[in-house]
Amino acid sequence: MTCDIETLDFYRLHLPAVGEHSLRHVRRIVRAHLHHWELPELSDAAELCVTELLSNVLRHVPDPTCTVTFRCLGGEAVRIEVHDSSPDVPYIRVTGDLLGENGHGLVLLAAVTDLWDAEPTATGKKVWFELKRS
Repeated sequence: MTCDIETLDFYRLHLPAVGEHSLRHVRRIVRAHLHHWELPELSDAAELCVTELLSNVLRHVPDPTCTVTFRCLGGEAVRIEVHDSSPDVPYIRVTGDLLGENGHGLVLLAAVTDLWDAEPTATGKKVWFELKRS
């Protein structure tokens, strides 16, 4: 795990391989940054969503190396992005199995966040979300 602090409002974390230990560390880092940015009320939702996105990398990307960025947006919101090497952009799947364990992550992301999207990049894709202070 390496990190790069470019400004006080931006943080980048490179995870050479996502795993359960990495998820715990990333959640702690998210909580610490949101506290520092005086957005602690967004911590629970941000931790839930970043865990979901990183779990998807672990579950669906052959090389679970990824980069996570956090950005404070004017002191009123946060944007978190997860970049990975897979070109497969996820989409919400409508299934009849509402109690199943899989396929609900993006539905959760859409329900919890103010904005989210998935976009192809030159090296794979990024999935991002924004949470705004109420």
